[in-house]
Amino acid sequence: MKSFTVLDIQQFESVKKKKEFYANTVENHIVTAHKNIHKPHKHNFFLTVLFTHGSGIHEIDFIKYDIQPGTLFFLNPGQMHHWELSEDIRGFIFFHTQSFYDLHYAKKRVHTFPFFYSVQNAPVLYLKENQADYFQNLFRQIYAENQSEALFKTPKIISLMDLIYIESTRLYIEKNDSEVITQNTYSTTFQKLEELIEAQYKTEKSPSKYADWLNISAKHLNRITQNMVGKTTTDMILERVFLEAKRELISRQFTFSEIATDLGYDDYAYFSRLFKKKCGETPSEFIKRYK
Repeated sequence: MKSFTVLDIQQFESVKKKKEFYANTVENHIVTAHKNIHKPHKHNFFLTVLFTHGSGIHEIDFIKYDIQPGTLFFLNPGQMHHWELSEDIRGFIFFHTQSFYDLHYAKKRVHTFPFFYSVQNAPVLYLKENQADYFQNLFRQIYAENQSEALFKTPKIISLMDLIYIESTRLYIEKNDSEVITQNTYSTTFQKLEELIEAQYKTEKSPSKYADWLNISAKHLNRITQNMVGKTTTDMILERVFLEAKRELISRQFTFSEIATDLGYDDYAYFSRLFKKKCGETPSEFIKRYK
């Protein structure tokens, strides 16, 4: 029986001292800390990686993204991913807990940045050559600082990391424009909806119930989701349901029927039909691609 792994940041650090931040080169990270990158897995931390050389594919929550020099990725906790990388791959990577960033700022949080604000936002940014050089310098400074024992080491790392997030946000919004979910009149409600769906999607599928929890009408909630992401509330709920279904399918821990039951569907035949309608293939067809 095969299952996917949820990686904790402590697995990458010395057991002698609690750590909330990790930085490395991509090539050294693969060799020393994370050899099974081709296997789907999750993290319980925020991850940022810049590829400077090489090529490959980065699959995040079952969507494939090309890797090329100047590709910058941002992953939220809980997202499933794996990499298929060329032998000449090079770059820099860092990751951190939410508190590592949030505790150092009084008026902003890591979720302020669009790539961490909503999983509906794309997790990738393709940089031009001059932009990639600029970011590579910042990543290199973080890596060097993390290796040192210099005075004010942590504040400098956080400042450099914050600069990466700020500059990335400018480029991200410029490139994605209207497709980016950012803070606006509807954004707070939308973010609360995402949190509610994350907590309740296995047991509650009714848009009206989510609207009740948010103290608004189902019609208004639907207006918000359409405005923010061009989807209905039902679409968002079922997207989360079938993302989890896919994760459980490739874990091979449960039968299709057990997965359906776990996700709140007693009728497996109906679950299978709904899966095909929403995902474009049956559960059996999907799993064949991950054998």
